[in-house]
Amino acid sequence: MASEREQALPFDDSGRPGEQASWFSHVQWEDKMKDIHTEDLASALDAVLTKVTEGSTRVPGVVAMVTDRERDIYSGAAGDRRLGDHPMTEDTVFAIFSTTKAIAGTCALQCVEDGLLDLDAPASDYAPWLGEAQVLEGFDAGGQPRLRAPKTEITTRQLMLHTAGFGYDFFNEMYKCMAEEHGQPSVVTGTRAALETPLLFDPGEKWEYGTNIDWVGQVVEGIRGKRLGEVMRERVFDPLDMNEIAFTRSDAMKDRSATIHARGDGMALDPMDGFALPDNPEIDMGGHGLYGTVPEYMKFIRMWLNDGDGPNGRVLKPETVDWAVKGALVPPQKVTMLPGVIPSLSNDAEFFPGLGKDWSYTFMVNTEEAPTGRPAGAIGWAGLANSFYWIDRHNGIGGYWATQILPFGDPISFPGYLAFETAVYDALRAT
Repeated sequence: MASEREQALPFDDSGRPGEQASWFSHVQWEDKMKDIHTEDLASALDAVLTKVTEGSTRVPGVVAMVTDRERDIYSGAAGDRRLGDHPMTEDTVFAIFSTTKAIAGTCALQCVEDGLLDLDAPASDYAPWLGEAQVLEGFDAGGQPRLRAPKTEITTRQLMLHTAGFGYDFFNEMYKCMAEEHGQPSVVTGTRAALETPLLFDPGEKWEYGTNIDWVGQVVEGIRGKRLGEVMRERVFDPLDMNEIAFTRSDAMKDRSATIHARGDGMALDPMDGFALPDNPEIDMGGHGLYGTVPEYMKFIRMWLNDGDGPNGRVLKPETVDWAVKGALVPPQKVTMLPGVIPSLSNDAEFFPGLGKDWSYTFMVNTEEAPTGRPAGAIGWAGLANSFYWIDRHNGIGGYWATQILPFGDPISFPGYLAFETAVYDALRAT
C-alpha cells in the first residue's frame, strides 16, 4: 500500500482532475453555457427557491447562486432573514461554518507553494501544541479519560485530509462525553480550549471529520506570524476582490445577518436569536468561523474554476489547483456518513449515499457521477447551518446554497439544495 506521501506529493503531473468522461467536451461546454443563459434556467431555479420557502414546512429563507468561469449566471433570494421579518436579499450575511475550510486550506497551499510548509513534517513544527496531543482510548470505571501518546506525530497533510484524529462532539460519542462530562468546550465558542482536545485515534489511521482544518489555520498562523484572518485578507480576499467576508463582522454586516433557526418537533422553526458565532473570537477558526455573503463566496469558487487566477492577481498556481482537487485518501480510508450524535446540531447526514467519495485539500470529491448530474471528480462541501456548495472544474460551473438552520442535514434545505443543483444540470442536458 502506498504511503500518504507517495500517494499525493505536491505536485505530481498525473493529469488534470477534470479528465474524467462527461457528456460533452470543454469546447462544447462553452457553446452550451451561452445557450443556458436564459430565462428558462432562472425560472427553474426560482421555482426551487420558492418551493422551499413557502407553506407550513419550509426554510426561513435562502440565497442561492450559480457561476460559470466568468460571471454569476444565476442569483436568487427567497423567504426571510428571520422568520416573518426582514426579507432575504442577495447581500444577506451568513455564518458559513465549514465552507470556511476550503479558504483556510487555500492559505495552507500557498505556504506549500512558497516553500514554507512541508506537509509531511510534524505539524507541531508550526503549531507547537500539536506535539502534546494524546489519544483518547476511552473512559475508566470512574468515567475519567484514558489517554496515551500517539504512535506517530501529526502531519499537516493528515490535518488537511481529516485523518489526523480530531473529531466534532456533534458527530462523535466520545467527544460528546468529553463535552458533557469533562467540560470540553464547543468549537463554536471560538476558543483555544475548544481546539486542544484529545485525538480519537492514531494519526493516519482513518478519516474522521473534525477540527483538523482549525489546526491547519494555526499552522498557517505559525508560518506567517499573523492572525489567520489577516492572512486570508492579504492572500485570498483582496486578490479575489472579496470584501464582505471576515471572522468579525462590520456593523453593516451585522445589520444584514440572517438569524439561525432551530428545526423543532413537527418541523416548526424557532429563531435562535441568542446564538451566533462570536465576533472577535479568541481564535480565527479556519474550520468554521467565517461570516460572508454568497456573492463573495462565488468569487472564491470562480478562482478554483479558473486554475487559481483572480481579478486582482493569482491566488494559486495552476499545478497546485490540479493537484489539490484530487482525492488523496489511502484505502481503507474513506469518507463516511456523519452520525448526528447531538440531535439539536446535526441529523445523520451523507452526500450521495452508496456512491464513492474521497477527500482532497480540502474538499469532498465524488468519485462517481452523482444523482444530481455532478460529474465524477467534482468537489464541494457544506456548512453546519445547512449551507452547501459544489465546484465542477471539468464543466466550468459551481454554485452555493445558503440557509441558516440547525440541525445539519435539514429535511427541507438539504433536499432543496440537491434539487437546485439537479436543475442546473438538467438545464445543461436540455440544451
